[in-house]
Amino acid sequence: MKFLQAVLRVLFYIAVGGVISIAGAAFFFMHWEPNREKHPLRGIDVSHHQGEIDWQQVAGDDVAFAYIKASEGGDFQDKAFEANYRGATGAGLPWGAYHFFSLCKTGAAQAANFLNTLPGDLPMLAPVLDLEFEGNCADRPPQKDVVREISHFVTLVEQATGQSVILYVPKPFYETYMKGEGVNRRLWARSIWHSPGYVKKWSLWQYHKRGKVAGISGDVDLNVLASDLPLGGLKK
Repeated sequence: MKFLQAVLRVLFYIAVGGVISIAGAAFFFMHWEPNREKHPLRGIDVSHHQGEIDWQQVAGDDVAFAYIKASEGGDFQDKAFEANYRGATGAGLPWGAYHFFSLCKTGAAQAANFLNTLPGDLPMLAPVLDLEFEGNCADRPPQKDVVREISHFVTLVEQATGQSVILYVPKPFYETYMKGEGVNRRLWARSIWHSPGYVKKWSLWQYHKRGKVAGISGDVDLNVLASDLPLGGLKK
C-alpha cells in the first residue's frame, strides 16, 4: 500500500509539473514580443472581425499606430472601415489603410475599389497591399501575371495618393510570387513568435496574431516597426 501511495504521489507531481510547464509555455507565447529597445513602437492591424473598437482605450495601451482594412478584391469594402478610421483619428492615433489583394481580380479594378473607399481629406500613413493566400480565391495564376497585376495596383495607388505602397507579404506568398522579382517597395513581414528570416530587410513585422489590447474584446494582430524606421518614415 505504501509503495502504491508513493507511486501515485510521483505521478501526481509529474502531472502537476506538466500542467505548470504547459501553462508557462502558453503564458510565454501569449505575451512574447520583440526586443523593445530595438523596436519600441508597437502597432495593430484590424478589420470588421475585431467588432466595435474603443479607440481611446487602444491609444492609451501602448499602441503607436494602426492599420485598418479598407477593401478587398474588386468590390468589397470593409463595413467597419469608416467607424475605425474615424475612431483612430478622434483618439489621435496615426493610422493607415490596407487592401486585401485578390488573385482573381485585376490590379486596376482593385486599385479603383481601394481608392474609392479612402477618405480624401484625412492624413494617413502609407497605403498597404495585403498579399497572402489565406482567405484568397482558389486561382493561382502564373508568377508573371500576378506580378503584373500587383504592379498595376501599386502604380495607380501611388499616383493617386502620392505615397509609396508597402507590401504585406507572408512567407508562402513571397516565395511563390515575389522572391527574385527585385521588389523595390518596403515590406511588411509576418513571422509569429520569431524574427522574419525570409526577407533581408523589412519595415514592419507582424509578430503576433492573438494579441490583447485594451478597447478590443478579442484577439488582434500585433506589429512593430524596424529599428531604423521612425513612425514618420511610413510616409513618403
